[in-house]
Amino acid sequence: MDAGAMQSVMILCLLGGMLSIVLWLSERDNSILDDIVYVITSYFIVNGYIRNIGWQIRSLQRSINELDDLVQICKTEPQVRDRDSALAFKPGTGRIEFEHVSFKYENQPEPIFSDFSISIAPGERVALVGASGSGKSTFVKLIQRLYDLDSGTVTVDSQNVADVTQSSLRHAVALVPQEPILFHRSLAENIGYASPSATVDEIENASRRAHAHEFIIRLNDGYQTLVGERGIKLSGGERQRVAIARAILADAPVLILDEATSSLASITKHYIQEAISDLLTNRTAIIVAHRLSTIRQVDRILVFDAGQVVEDGTHDALMQKDGTYRALFDMQALGFVEEDAVATVS
Repeated sequence: MDAGAMQSVMILCLLGGMLSIVLWLSERDNSILDDIVYVITSYFIVNGYIRNIGWQIRSLQRSINELDDLVQICKTEPQVRDRDSALAFKPGTGRIEFEHVSFKYENQPEPIFSDFSISIAPGERVALVGASGSGKSTFVKLIQRLYDLDSGTVTVDSQNVADVTQSSLRHAVALVPQEPILFHRSLAENIGYASPSATVDEIENASRRAHAHEFIIRLNDGYQTLVGERGIKLSGGERQRVAIARAILADAPVLILDEATSSLASITKHYIQEAISDLLTNRTAIIVAHRLSTIRQVDRILVFDAGQVVEDGTHDALMQKDGTYRALFDMQALGFVEEDAVATVS
């Protein structure tokens, strides 16, 4: 029995006891009705005040518990900290280099990367393909310095990501995830999150390029429409277009793109693919590929396996080999593997 139910039972017992006492005392005269009305009225008045006090105490206790959690979070030391000598990142052409990188998660016995090296040229469009746990997601996380390396260096525009401030580095990296995260704010604020100083015209221009303007102007409140928690009031395609508009507005030299057309209708997918083509122009793009049919036009495809790049080349070149990429592509083409599940193929 919870505290609320126990409290209700005790209140009913109290009321029953009071009425019993009144009935016992009223046997001495004929004023039983007056006494009962008086006792019940007094009971409800006092009970209302006591119940209100109980709710206030309960709310205070809940607030104290939440505040305690908040204090613990504030006192938690960040796992990745800026160095005392860290400088602001200076965006350039978007060259990315991994030099003898070794990295292991704390909860895993084996390293993800061991003496891993690779270079991505400025403006190059690179797709990452491979089984789950092969290192694709870790690769893009290390570019953003979400973790510190065990050894080696990751450089963006010849700047070690460990030697620059995290905020300035991440301002130079635009991210379009497979499941965009939107805030319970207006569409204009969600798009403008990428550049808080952006004007209304800049936000609208980014929306037009992302094919988001068309559905936004059909809404009653237009750009001032609240999207709900995590964008629940929008469809999947609409959320993706808002995320792409946000990335366009950021105008970052490096773009990380998780497959943005998964599980979308054909017409919506067409609009999003057009927006992505615009977004890829004149910037270094890293595409975590789930659907191999969508990456035929990239400059390079990196096939990951156990933290190593086992194949590297264009779609046509890799299809000429009897290797991992061709095997994955053939399984998707023949329908043996769902396109959206290629990342989990082992």
